[in-house]
Amino acid sequence: MIDQVLAWLGGYLENQYWRVGLILASALLLAFVARISLVPSLRRLSRRTSSDIDDQILDLVWPAIFRTIVLQGVHVATLDLVASDRIDNFVSGITITLMVLIWVRVFSGVGAVVFRKLSENADRFTWIQPQTLPLVQFVFKVTLFGLMSYLIMAAWHINLTSWLASAGVAGIALGFAAKDTLANFISGIFILADAPYRVGQYIIIDGTTRGVVTEIGMRSTRLLTRDNVEVTVPNAVIGNAKIVNESSGPSPRMRLRVTVGVAYGSDVELVKKLLMKCAREVEYTSKDEDPSVRFALMGESSLDFQVLVWVKHPAFRGRVTDGLNTGIYNALKEAGVEIPFPQRDLHIKSWPEGSGGIPQS
Repeated sequence: MIDQVLAWLGGYLENQYWRVGLILASALLLAFVARISLVPSLRRLSRRTSSDIDDQILDLVWPAIFRTIVLQGVHVATLDLVASDRIDNFVSGITITLMVLIWVRVFSGVGAVVFRKLSENADRFTWIQPQTLPLVQFVFKVTLFGLMSYLIMAAWHINLTSWLASAGVAGIALGFAAKDTLANFISGIFILADAPYRVGQYIIIDGTTRGVVTEIGMRSTRLLTRDNVEVTVPNAVIGNAKIVNESSGPSPRMRLRVTVGVAYGSDVELVKKLLMKCAREVEYTSKDEDPSVRFALMGESSLDFQVLVWVKHPAFRGRVTDGLNTGIYNALKEAGVEIPFPQRDLHIKSWPEGSGGIPQS
C-alpha cells in the first residue's frame, strides 16, 4: 500500500507544474503553521515579562519570518521551473535583494525600539542618553545601510573593489571641501558622547560666554544668555575651549563668593558679624547650607574678607550678587566701617630747568 502511494506521488512529482505547485503550497503551509503556532508561543512568553519591548520586537519580526518563508518557496519553485543559469542568477539576485530589504527594515525598527528603551534608563546605561539617542540611531542606520549595500552588490556579483576605490577618492575630496563642517560634526559626536553639559544647564565658555544650553546639535551648540540673546557656538570651538558647568553638581545649587575689603584698624569680629548677617538675609539663597565669612587676605591697602553663600540655582547668581553687595555696603556704612579705595601720593622733588611748570622761588 505504501509503495503504491509513493509510486502515485512520484508520478505526480515527475510533472514539473505539479512539483512547482507543491513547492509553493508547502511554503505557504509552513508560513501559516509558523504564524498560528510559533507566534502565539512567543506571545505567551513575552507576557511573562514586565517590559513591552519584546512585544514590539515580535510585532516587527513575525511578518518578516512569514515573508521570508514564502519568498524562499517562490525562489525554489522558480529555479525548478526555469532551467537556465542566467535566469537562475537573476532570480537569486532578486530573492537575496528582497530578503536583505525585509530584514534591514526589521533590524532598523528593532534598533530604534531598543535604543529608545535604553535611553529611558540612562541611569543604568550611561553610554546612551536622551540627547545622544539621535546620534546612536544615525550611526546604527548608517551601519545597516553599508551592510545592506554590500550584501546586495555581492548578490549581483558586482565588483566591489572599484566601488570602494571610488568611494575612497570621493571621501578624501569631500573631507578637504568640508573640513570645517566635519570638524564641527566630529566635535559634536564627542560632546554628545562625553556629555560635558546637557540641555537646560548653565555653562561658561572660555570665561566669556555664559548662558543656559537650549540645543546641542551636530554642528553647533546654542546658548540663551541672561540678556535673552541666543548665541550659537560651533562645536569645534567648544571642543577646544574651557567649559565651566555651573549645573553639573549633585544639585542645582552653586556657591557664590563675594570679596569685601575694609580699612586697616577695623574691628575684624564686627566686620564678620555684619557680613554674616547680610549673607543670611539675602534672597534666593539655600537655607539648607549655612553661609560663611572668611578673613582671606591682608592686602596692600585693605583687609579682605570673603562671603560665601549657596545660591538656589545658577539663574539667581546675578540677583544674589546684587543683594549681597547692596546689603554689605549699607551695613558697613551704617556701622562706620571704612571701605578703602586705592590712593596714590605724588611727591615732586624739583621742576626741570626751562620747563613751563611752577617757577621756583
